[in-house]
Amino acid sequence: MLRWILGGREVQSSVEKSPVLCIGEEQPKNCFTELQVLKGHFDIVRFLVQIDDFRFASAGDDGLVLVWSVETGERLQELRGHAQQITAISTFSCGDGFTSLITASSDRSLSLWDPDTGNRVQTISDLQSSVKCLLVLERLSVWLSGGEELCVWDKDFQLLCHRQKHSDTGIAALVELPKNCVAVAVDKEIVIYRLTLSSDSSVLLDEITRCSDHHDQIRALINVNDGTFASGSHAGELILWDSANFRNVAYEHILWEESQPSSQMEIRLATPKPSEMSIQHLTSNGRLILAAVGSGLYVYDIVTKAVVAYRRAAHDSNVLHTMLLSDGELMSCSEDGSVRMWEIQDLPLAAEPASAGFFGMWTFGRSSKQLGPQSKKALEIPNLRTLELTGDLIGHSGAVQMFLSFREKGLVTCSTDHLLILWKDGERQSRLRSQALFQKLEENGGL
Repeated sequence: MLRWILGGREVQSSVEKSPVLCIGEEQPKNCFTELQVLKGHFDIVRFLVQIDDFRFASAGDDGLVLVWSVETGERLQELRGHAQQITAISTFSCGDGFTSLITASSDRSLSLWDPDTGNRVQTISDLQSSVKCLLVLERLSVWLSGGEELCVWDKDFQLLCHRQKHSDTGIAALVELPKNCVAVAVDKEIVIYRLTLSSDSSVLLDEITRCSDHHDQIRALINVNDGTFASGSHAGELILWDSANFRNVAYEHILWEESQPSSQMEIRLATPKPSEMSIQHLTSNGRLILAAVGSGLYVYDIVTKAVVAYRRAAHDSNVLHTMLLSDGELMSCSEDGSVRMWEIQDLPLAAEPASAGFFGMWTFGRSSKQLGPQSKKALEIPNLRTLELTGDLIGHSGAVQMFLSFREKGLVTCSTDHLLILWKDGERQSRLRSQALFQKLEENGGL
């Protein structure tokens, strides 16, 4: 077992022998056996957003926003108005049961759409810069846009307040925190703001503190639970933060070591490529955090503050989007054009003694801007598990940008090939077709 963890190639499991994983056609744990190709875009499709239990919207580099039915795959609305690519999209509900769509574009405009009619309700043009991210605070009936500046808007698209330029890189991500606070990822820092609403409906945006424990640009920022949020950087740093006092409560840095041939089997630290260590995406179910690091996947337990399962080469290229289906199942998509389903399983046992090889190493400890944090090898981590490939959805000819799950109704994926694919549970679809047939026969009085 120790040799498997250390990376001895001849005793690794079959799924770790080569970066290229192959599961074959027999995939008993993969229910997505039917697919429907949805056409309508003529450029890269980057975003998917759920409108309700039956509809979703897609957007991308062609400037179009298309509304679809998840049950039939029918295109319900086509929202035209942006002259350039869509850079961000979000839903906005005002509490009256009506859901709108907010879109941002590189044409430096913001738009509010009615997905029922396809009409553009509001628009703001000639912004100082394009918007990279959106955050809706439904409880306060306001929403925020982030780019070179941070702006707060009301439901009528009126600017309430703003903060000027945030570094040359701009704002990368926004996350809502308790007590009307917002976390804003700006280059290597997380800036915490508090929103204060006055009786005359004006809003004040006050900076509370700055979290500066990252050594490189922050690429991902998510809420984990009511008391914790997490961030991931281009250098492979995963940091957990307390949502109340904004302190660093856990720090993990994913590195790789490679053995160098010598008489003493000296182990040297090899500098990994940026793409191999960069955290592209984070997701959480409140207990576990799933991190997409290069082409690999890492499952982190926030209770034990340790990596509990990983797959270093989960895909052939960078992983772009992930989702935790349960505590034991997860899903990922990649630049390699695949969507993969995984199950957390125990490591295989090996009787041979451990030997040096190519292995993963993690470094732990509170970050204090030190260049050489204290390290901890994988073999010292108890109960370490692996990710077993249980399903491989092959349909796209380009990089899969993201996916959206409607549970039993299906899964939607979007890609650089300009297509969307609606994946369905084959057995469920067969039952629905049979029920519809019998119902029609009853209505017509039988055969």
